[in-house]
Amino acid sequence: MSKPNDSAIRHQVIFDLKHEKGSAEADRFLKDGWRILTSIPAVRNFEVLKQVSPKNDYTYGFSMEFASQADYDSYNAHPVHVAFVAERWETEVSRFLEIDHVSAFNAEEEQRYAN
Repeated sequence: MSKPNDSAIRHQVIFDLKHEKGSAEADRFLKDGWRILTSIPAVRNFEVLKQVSPKNDYTYGFSMEFASQADYDSYNAHPVHVAFVAERWETEVSRFLEIDHVSAFNAEEEQRYAN
């Protein structure tokens, strides 16, 4: 299935918190992350994730999409994101891995490979 925008970026970060898994503090961080980060206009399809695979030992994840590199850049520089990182992320996250993807194929290539 083709994507409406070949330049869309999927931004994912998997992480562990300094808070105990399943604690009220962890739950508050996840809910606040959703509330705060989805308030940034460029953010699309935001998800809060919990790890279930034994192949990966990170506990949580945030996933979101941006329509373009410009939208992703505006998110990174947005005052709400900068404040969240400084006030919450840097104080409550113990480790993380950030992953940014774009489609390996454009819409025309996807259609060709699908047939």
